Formats: sequence, C-alpha cells, structure tokens
Amino acid sequence: MNPLPARRALAEFLGTGLLVAVVVGSGIMATNLTHDVGLQLLANSTATVFGLAALILMLGPVSGAHFNPVVTLADFMLGRRSAGGTDWKAVAVYIPAQIAGGVGGSILANLMFDLSPVTASTHVRASGHVWLGEVVATAGLIMLIFSLVRTGRGAIAAPAVGAYIGAAYWFTSSTSFANPAVTIARAFTNTFAGIAPGSVAGFVGFQILGAAIGIALVAALYPAAMTHPVSEFEALTDPAEQVPVKAR
Repeated sequence: MNPLPARRALAEFLGTGLLVAVVVGSGIMATNLTHDVGLQLLANSTATVFGLAALILMLGPVSGAHFNPVVTLADFMLGRRSAGGTDWKAVAVYIPAQIAGGVGGSILANLMFDLSPVTASTHVRASGHVWLGEVVATAGLIMLIFSLVRTGRGAIAAPAVGAYIGAAYWFTSSTSFANPAVTIARAFTNTFAGIAPGSVAGFVGFQILGAAIGIALVAALYPAAMTHPVSEFEALTDPAEQVPVKAR
C-alpha cells in the first residue's frame, strides 16, 4: 500500500487534530462534571487511552498514525540505514500537518464547549521535575513503538500505545504530553489540558531529548533494521504479510 502524500498528510492532520480534541475536550468535560482533580485526571486519561487507540486503528493504514513529530523523526532516523521508515519528504509533510491539525483540534474542542476559539493558556508548566517527566514519557513512548515495530508486533500498537499513555498520565510529573505538536496545540486553550505559551519551548526541547534517548536505546536493544518503509500498521490490513508495522 502506497497512499499519495496528500492522503498521508490528511490522515496525520485529522489524527493529530482529533487526538487534541479528545485530550482538551475530555479535560473540559471533566472540570464541568467534578471539582475533584483526581477524578478530572482520571476522566481525561481514560478518554485519551481509548481515543488514541481508536485513532491509530482508524488512520494507521493510511499514514502509520504517527500524530507526533518525534515519532516521525524517530522513524526517519531508525529507518535510514535500511531505506525503510519515513523518508525526508514525508517528514517535511507530516510535521506541519501534525502541528496544524493539533491547533485545529484545540480550537474545535474550545468551540464544542462554547468557549472562544482561541484562549491562551495560563497554566505554567516550567520546572525541572516536570521536564524530567517529559524526558521519561517521550523516551518510553519511542521505545515502546519501535520495539513493537522491530519485533514484528506492530499489530498490537494501538492498545499498547494507548495503555502506555494512560499509565504515563499518572506516573510522570508532567502527565505525559510526549508530543511537540500536541504541546503546541494545548497552548491554545485555557482549560484543564492547557499549557502556557511560555512553557511550550521547554517541554518540546525535553521531548526531543527524550526521543533521542529512546532512539539510542532502541538501536542498542533492537539493532535489526526495519524492513517496511511507510505504514507500520499495514499488518492490520494484511496480517499474512507479517511485516513490522507503529503511533502519539
């Protein structure tokens, strides 16, 4: 399967946008329903687990369901030697689509709850322990995705990635953004899931650091090169092929 670049870009735009709409929208709904912060986080994380898994299943066969610039970059870096993974042309298409889609998803969530389309967040997230949480969350995400890819278990990526993100909501100090496009988008909503614009650069920088650590660990633990170039989830559409197949 070799979808046209426009189809892949559309899938990444929609997937990232809907993912942000799930994260932001469920956060708004949670705060409308309860003042208990623990219950708010539980509602937000639960919606994200199921929403992310569903989006990976829905759009993975088209673009690989990256929805995340560091996943796209990791796929490019880890696939270079084998001529597999995402090529530089796809990187140049995917990342802008992910960022634009994410911002659109934030605006959509605001509008669904009768808020102004853009409400700059005032939620400051800028401290060393929170940045460390982003390093851990992002490194773990990259390790999970590409350990599945390199061992031919990509067909279970949707539930695995959803489960990991749900867990990382609770075990990391940052609630596991682990995604530069989603981080940028969440600056556009002054709601439960928001992040102050001044905190975005720090988060993105430590997400990139976490991704670099994750890439290095994948290369050390799973040195075998990927054998399939674009759609990590193609095994979902053709299980007989048994090719490595990937996702937030």
